[in-house]
Amino acid sequence: MSGNGNIDEGFYSRQLYVLGHEAMHRMGTASVLIAGMRGLGVEIAKNVILSGVKSVTVQDEGQTAWADLSSQFFLKESHLGQNRAACSLQQLSALNPHVQVSAHPGPLNEDLILKFQVVVLTDSSLDDQRRFGDLCHSRGIKFIVADTKGLCGQLFCDFGKEFEVLDQDGEMPVSVMIQHVSKDNPGVVVCTDDQKHGLTDGSKVVFSEVQGMTELNNIGPVEIKFLSSYSFSICDTSAFNEYKRGGVATEVKQSCLIHFKPLTEALQDQDLLKMNDFGKIARHKTLHLAFQALHSFVKKEQQLPRSWSQSDADSLLAIVRELNKVTQLENLDEAAVQTLSYTAQGDLAPMNAFIGGLAAQEVIKACSGKFTPLQQWLYFDALECLPEEEDRPAESSFSAKASRYDGQIAVFGSAFQEKLERQKYFLVGAGAIGCELLKNFALIGLGAGENGHITVTDMDFIERSNLNRQFLFRSQDIGKPKSEVAAKAVCEMNPRMKITAHQNRLDPDSEGVYDYNFFMGLNGVAAALDTVEARVYLDRRCVQHLKPLLEGGTLGTKGHTLAVVPHLTESYEDGKSSFSDAIPLCTLRNFPHRIEHTLQWARDQFEGLFKQTPENVNLFLRDSAFVERTLSHGDAEALEILGGVWNSLEGMAAGGQRPSSWEDCVNWARLKWETVYNNDIRQLLHCFPPDEVTSTGLPFWSGSKRCPHPLTFDPNNVTHMEYVVAAANLYGHIYGISGTRDLTAIRNILEQVHVPPFTPKSTVKIHVTDEEMEEDKERGSDDAEKARLEDLKVKLAASFPKSSTQLYPIDFEKDDDSNFHMDYIVAASNLRAENYDIPAADRHQVAGKKYTSWDDFLVEGRRGGQQEMTLEDLFQYIKEKYSLNVCTLFYGTAILYSGQEDRLKKSVSEVVKMVTKKDIPPHRKMLVLVPSFAEDEDCEYVPAIRYLLL
Repeated sequence: MSGNGNIDEGFYSRQLYVLGHEAMHRMGTASVLIAGMRGLGVEIAKNVILSGVKSVTVQDEGQTAWADLSSQFFLKESHLGQNRAACSLQQLSALNPHVQVSAHPGPLNEDLILKFQVVVLTDSSLDDQRRFGDLCHSRGIKFIVADTKGLCGQLFCDFGKEFEVLDQDGEMPVSVMIQHVSKDNPGVVVCTDDQKHGLTDGSKVVFSEVQGMTELNNIGPVEIKFLSSYSFSICDTSAFNEYKRGGVATEVKQSCLIHFKPLTEALQDQDLLKMNDFGKIARHKTLHLAFQALHSFVKKEQQLPRSWSQSDADSLLAIVRELNKVTQLENLDEAAVQTLSYTAQGDLAPMNAFIGGLAAQEVIKACSGKFTPLQQWLYFDALECLPEEEDRPAESSFSAKASRYDGQIAVFGSAFQEKLERQKYFLVGAGAIGCELLKNFALIGLGAGENGHITVTDMDFIERSNLNRQFLFRSQDIGKPKSEVAAKAVCEMNPRMKITAHQNRLDPDSEGVYDYNFFMGLNGVAAALDTVEARVYLDRRCVQHLKPLLEGGTLGTKGHTLAVVPHLTESYEDGKSSFSDAIPLCTLRNFPHRIEHTLQWARDQFEGLFKQTPENVNLFLRDSAFVERTLSHGDAEALEILGGVWNSLEGMAAGGQRPSSWEDCVNWARLKWETVYNNDIRQLLHCFPPDEVTSTGLPFWSGSKRCPHPLTFDPNNVTHMEYVVAAANLYGHIYGISGTRDLTAIRNILEQVHVPPFTPKSTVKIHVTDEEMEEDKERGSDDAEKARLEDLKVKLAASFPKSSTQLYPIDFEKDDDSNFHMDYIVAASNLRAENYDIPAADRHQVAGKKYTSWDDFLVEGRRGGQQEMTLEDLFQYIKEKYSLNVCTLFYGTAILYSGQEDRLKKSVSEVVKMVTKKDIPPHRKMLVLVPSFAEDEDCEYVPAIRYLLL
C-alpha cells in the first residue's frame, strides 16, 4: 500500500491475483507486532512486510549469538553481541517501501501489545503466551504463537471471540453448465457430465441463461442439497415452466463467523489440534504435551535440554508423563518426546522457513478476512530426517563450536555439516522459489566449504513486479540479471558461499555448458521453474545422470514439493499426474464454454504462431534431417509442421506468409483475425447449424456446447485493434521487423488490406470429441493429404537455401507489459469469448493464470480531454471492454440506473448529482460505482467501476 491508501499495482501485481483489492485494502490498515528476531521471527517479519500491511514492529531484547546465524539471514558476524531487532531493522525496512518498519529493543509489555491489531510471539515462554494471549483475546487483538525446536514446529492462532471470514477459500465461485432441471418439489438440477459441480450441502447458487424454466433466472441465491457429483436439489420448481435447454448455476460465496478460545483454555483442548499428517496423529498429540513440558523444563533448568543428553531427555519425558495423567492420551509417543529433547537446541533454517511461512499466512488471514484461519493448534515435525540410531555420531560431535552453523550442528552433528559444505549443487531458476532456496542454502552452508560449489542459472532480468515476492531483490536491482543479484545477496548472508551465476536457459541449446561432465560433478539439482515443460526437461537430465532432484512450485496459496532420488522414488515425469482436469482438445478448438478455455486457446495460439513455428523453421534451416524426422511423426502432424515452415519462409507475393515490411505484418494480423474470429466460426456453424439436433433428437448446441457467432472486424473496436496491434508487432519481431503502437498509422494500413471472401466447405470435418479425433488419426491420411505432403517436401527441398535468415522465436513473458505478450493473450482470449458469449477476463485474471475474482474496472471519464462520458457511453465502454451488460448501477446507497432511459444521455457526474441531490466535491477525482450485470455468472464477485474525473 502507498501512503495515500492506493495499492501499488506494479509492486503487488502477483499478490493481487490471489487476494484481490478489497483484502489488500484491509491489510493496508493493519499494524503488526512480531516478538522475537531469531530465525523464525525474521522469517515471519520478512513475509508479512512483503505482503503489504500498514506497519510492522519487531521486538527483541536479546543479543546476537553464533547460533542465531544458523537461520537469521539478516544478521552477520559483525552483529555478534548487538541487539537482534536493531541489527535487522535496515534490511527489513528495505523489503517494502510501502510498509513502516520499526524496532523495539526493550521488553514486551501490555502497553506495547495494545498498539497493534495483530501480535505474533516467537521464542517466548509459556507464561508470556498465557498472559499476552489472554490480554489479546479480551481486547480483540489477533494473537499468534509460532515456535520451532530442532525438527519440530508449533503454531497457534486466536483471532478473538468472534472472527468473520469473508471468503473461506479464495477460489473462484463454482460455475457449472446445466443439462436438465426437473419440475418437482424439490427440483433436481442435473449438470453436464464434463465437470463435477463441486458444491456441498448448504451451498447457494444463482441461475442464468436458463431457457424454458426462466423463473430460475430471476430468483435470488438458492440453497442446494448435494445429491451426486453431477446433480443437486433446489427449491420447489413444480409451478415453474418446463425446462427447455441451457443455463448456468454459479456459486454465491458466503462469509462465516469463527469463534476462538484463548490460549489458556485451548491448551487443554486436544480437539483443537489440526491434523496435517494422518500417519502422525499420536505423535502430534504427544508434541502438544511435549512443547508444554519444554517450557516447564526451561523454567526449572534455565536452559533447553542439552543436545543428545539422555538424562535431560528422561527428565522431559517424566514431565510429559505427568501432564498426560490429566490429558490421558492412549498412545503416548515417548520416542518423539526424547527426540525433541535431543534436538531442542537446534535452530534450523528450513524449519523456520516452513513454520514462518505458515505463520505469516495466518497474519494475512487475520488482516484481510480472506481464507479460513487455523483453528487453533498445528504441529509439524521432520524427525525422519535424522539418521537411524545405529548411524548416529558420538554425543561430542553435537557440541557448539562458536560457528555460524551451531544451530544445525546441535541436531545433525559436525560431520554432517562438513558433508553439506562439500556439496556441489545446481539451482535452475532464481525467481520467488529460487530466492528462498538460495537463502536456505546459504544458511545451512550448502556448498560453502573448500570443495563445495553452487551454480545458479536464470535467463530473466529483475522487474518491479518481482520485488513483492523475490526478497533478494531491491528497486535498485531492476533491469539486472536475477541470478547475479541473487548470488551476490546470499554471499552477503554467508560470505563463505561459493556460487557462480549464469544467465542460460536450460534447454537443448545449453547442453554444451551443462554437459555430462557438469552433471556428473554434481551432488544434486534443485528446480525452481515455472513451466511443466522445463521441469520435465531437467528431470530427464537428472535421470540420465542419476542425480537427485528437489522440485517445488506454487500457484496462488497452493504449493507442492517433490524429492526425486535415483533408484528410490519415481522421477518427476513418471510421477506427474495425467492432469484429469486437462481441457479436451475439441473443447479448446471448437466448443469452449468457460473463460479458462479461451485463455488456454489464446496461449496455444501464441505458442504455435510465435514460438513453435519459428523454432521449426530454424531447425529446418540448420538440420538436414528435419523433414524426414518430422514425417516419422505421422502425416497429420507432418502436414501441420511442414506447412507452417513453408508458409513462414515463402514470401507473401508467392502465396506464403513471410513479411518484408511492417505493412505486411499488419496485413497478416488482419487476415489472421478474419480467419479465427469469422471464417472458422462460419465453417463450424456450417457443419453444425444453430438448429442442429443429435441422433437422439436433442439440440446439438446445448449443455456445455455454446452456439457461437462470427465477429465482424471494426477498426474502432478497442479489442479488435488491440489484437491487430499485438499480433502484428509479435509477427514482426520473429522476422526482425520493427513495429509501432500508432493506431492511426495502423488504421491507414488496414484500409489497404484486401480480405478475400470466404465460403464454408461441405467437405470439412470437425471433430466433436477427442476420441473421434484419435480414431481419425489412426485411420491415417487420405490420398489428397498424401499428395499435399509430397508437394511440400518438393517445395521445401527446392526453394529455400540453408543460408536463409533464421527467425527469432518468442518465449512468453507475462511480467513485461511493453512486449505485447499479455496484450495478445488478453485480446485473443476475449475475442474468442465474445464469439461464444462467454464473459471476458481482465488482464489480472490472464496474467495470474489462476483465474480469481474480478478486478476493478478503471474508466477514464474524460478520455483524451474530451467531454465527459454519458451513462450510455459508460455502459457501452464496459460492454466493449469486458463483454458485460450493466443492468443496475449504484453509487453508495443511491441507485444511479435501473432501467431509467432518460438518464442514459446525461453525463455520469450529472446523474450522480441528480440522484444524490449533492454536488461532487472538487477534490473527488474518482467515483466508485458498483454495477450488477445481465450476465449472472460470477455476479457476486463483480468489483466496482473506478470512474476517473480528470
